[in-house]
Amino acid sequence: MTSFPEESYETKVRGRGGRGQAGDKGDFDSVKQISGPGPARSIEGYIVFITNVHEEAQEDDIHDLFAEFGEIKNLHLNLDRRTCFVKGYALVEYGSLKEAKQAIEQMDGQEFMEQTIHVDWAFLKAPFNAWRGSGGR
Repeated sequence: MTSFPEESYETKVRGRGGRGQAGDKGDFDSVKQISGPGPARSIEGYIVFITNVHEEAQEDDIHDLFAEFGEIKNLHLNLDRRTCFVKGYALVEYGSLKEAKQAIEQMDGQEFMEQTIHVDWAFLKAPFNAWRGSGGR
């Protein structure tokens, strides 16, 4: 058996946990969260998910409908590539929890372009215990 002198050898480390990564330097943005389960905060605010949007709705229609609850930071109304009609959902981002909550409470179940829209949080935080899993791997 070969014996090595007791000198310090540099260990090569790959992947997470290696030296010199951005996490060690603190180069990542952080997002302040409210503790416990509930809506998850994005970088700019809280995102509301709107479903059953009429296929002929325009961004201006959605913006006008939801702007009364506060300043809209971002709005996405995705189109079907084949038909060029709205896919049936929209994402609206508000800067504060209060504005987003008010939009959900007042607009969920309302009529818009002869269809009943449904409004809820786009992202929810899972309770802490849900992250652990059952441990049965």
